[in-house]
Amino acid sequence: MQKKFFSLITILAFSSALFFACNNDGEKKPAEDTTATVKEEPAAPPAEAPKDVVDVAIGSPDHTTLVAAVQAAGLVETLKGAGPFTVFAPTNAAFNALPAGTVDGLLKPEKKADLTSILTYHVVPGAVKAADLKDGQKIKTVQGAELTVSIKDGKVMIDGANVTAADLTASNGVIHVIDAVVMPKK
Repeated sequence: MQKKFFSLITILAFSSALFFACNNDGEKKPAEDTTATVKEEPAAPPAEAPKDVVDVAIGSPDHTTLVAAVQAAGLVETLKGAGPFTVFAPTNAAFNALPAGTVDGLLKPEKKADLTSILTYHVVPGAVKAADLKDGQKIKTVQGAELTVSIKDGKVMIDGANVTAADLTASNGVIHVIDAVVMPKK
């Protein structure tokens, strides 16, 4: 048995030597470079800074009247502030639904206080998401008065204006688009 084992080991050793000898063609090959080459990718363009509530409105073709009103009232810098703010943003169609001459009148310098009162009635301190709103809820506005939330059959209304788009996120708050201009109670 020991003789067979010795013979087997000898055959294996000889086979191994023969195998390695056949694979070596006498040329010395340079060792393969195993270091990974790092291909530098071009730098990504800088990420665009998140837009604040004013910039979101400026970017919307449906809110040009609101933007003009915010500018006329001198509220741009305030609404570009840290916030957070919740803005119930009436569309151009909402402003157009007001009695003839109302918007033009409010945009006059002598009506700045009235315009500011109306616009700040559309702004709530804090970031109020749609899921936070409850039927019958009263929300205090920056203007000082309260908005009333109504929810019926899953539709949310703010002082009777329908919320047509909710939870538009901005860097300093949230915007809910509404289909009417809501007026503070006098």
